[in-house]
Amino acid sequence: MKALDELTFDNRFARLGDTFSTHVLPDPIDAPRLVVASEAAMRLLDLDPAVAEDPVFAKLFGGHTLWADAEPRAMVYSGHQFGSYNPRLGDGRGLLLGEVYNSAGEHWDLHLKGAGMTPYSRMGDGRAVLRSSIREFLASEALHSLDIPSSRALCVIGSDTPVWREQQERAAMVLRLAPSHVRFGHFEYFYYTKQPEAQKQLGEYVLAQHFAQCLEQPEPWLAMFREIVERNAELIAKWQAYGFCHGVMNTDNMSILGITFDFGPFAFLDDFDAHFICNHSDQEGRYSFSNQVPIGQWNLSALAQALTPFITVEALRETLGLYLPLYQAHYLDLMRRRLGLTRAEGGDQALIEDLLQRMQGSAVDYTLFFRRLGDQPAELAVARLRDDFIDLKGFDEWAERYVARVNREGPPDDNARRERMHAVNPLYILRNYLAQKAIDAAQAGDYSEVRQLHRVLTRPFTEQPGMEAYAERPPEWGKHLEISCSS
Repeated sequence: MKALDELTFDNRFARLGDTFSTHVLPDPIDAPRLVVASEAAMRLLDLDPAVAEDPVFAKLFGGHTLWADAEPRAMVYSGHQFGSYNPRLGDGRGLLLGEVYNSAGEHWDLHLKGAGMTPYSRMGDGRAVLRSSIREFLASEALHSLDIPSSRALCVIGSDTPVWREQQERAAMVLRLAPSHVRFGHFEYFYYTKQPEAQKQLGEYVLAQHFAQCLEQPEPWLAMFREIVERNAELIAKWQAYGFCHGVMNTDNMSILGITFDFGPFAFLDDFDAHFICNHSDQEGRYSFSNQVPIGQWNLSALAQALTPFITVEALRETLGLYLPLYQAHYLDLMRRRLGLTRAEGGDQALIEDLLQRMQGSAVDYTLFFRRLGDQPAELAVARLRDDFIDLKGFDEWAERYVARVNREGPPDDNARRERMHAVNPLYILRNYLAQKAIDAAQAGDYSEVRQLHRVLTRPFTEQPGMEAYAERPPEWGKHLEISCSS
């Protein structure tokens, strides 16, 4: 394990030059203090977790000081926001401090969100507030623990710096990690500003650093695009299977690596609702839960358009055609496992769709249903869950089909079934009301609840004695919290 001053920097993106990013120093926040840190994320940098308690830690990630080898840069990009193209976005409140090279041979971007104004801040103040920083920290680490690809979060640093949103709040900074912060919007920016040489340089950089295996293919750019399509199909399948709503799937929020990225008004489903809209600002429901699958394809199409100087339209169209079949295959595999099924049958898709239709409108808790389905043998489990449904006859019909489907797999081993299902069906998820309770305490100066919630969410599949409150159904007020893009 390393001390804070022993990190090894290799700032590859910064070396691309001023066409791609602008040198900006962080604007420090007042009285920086540690809110929460992730030991697992710290280990990605070979950092000793004990250094989080060092006052220098809060100063580093509160913008007061920098490593000598850091090269803070604000990246430029554009993107489609709610379907409309915005020609110039960029890091308006975040800075790529540098890239750390760890002992495993991995590069990790250190990206400081809330670091102050940049040339891309537009009308913003360049700050992030405590509540949104806590939410991003918790979501990043919770998704990772669910095996959903995501950027990571190292820490949240709080402060006394006032900022204004709907009301006065306090600024905070969150240090997030990813192998790359390149987005779909990077390629769109250089395509629409007609900078083909810069776009080519960007593509060659991304290929060399993140898709090196594609360089061995006859058409490396096409091979890279196919990999991006495949990764996004799998990512969104995992979102849908676990009931995660991103909330703002703009192309500038889509990682070129196919990881969950740029958290805003996200939410996990409480009661199952295919039409759930987690973003209060999304008046038309463009990014509703059920729309995430087609929007993923839409965003990939936008990226494909930006890649037309390097890949033929026919090849791009053919590759885009892989998205839905790949998504469906990943989703069916995940949902079979969540139902405790170990092999594929032709009627499985209908079985899954019928279950979700019966959940719709019955206020069935999406996460707890699957968890409890694995607590007991199939016949006993569905009998226990029956009263959660309004249409009892409809559920009984589904339950009969489900039990028969389970039995066709052979004589059940109840203990093996329970272990298998609990390994993929979480008991603990990041519910909005749990995050809000932790935020309320943190805003009052008590960080213990944020830290406790983080600890619980790092082991979502394992029952943790004394943590029963984190696995309960939310109260009614907790189901209707309004989360907007304001952060």
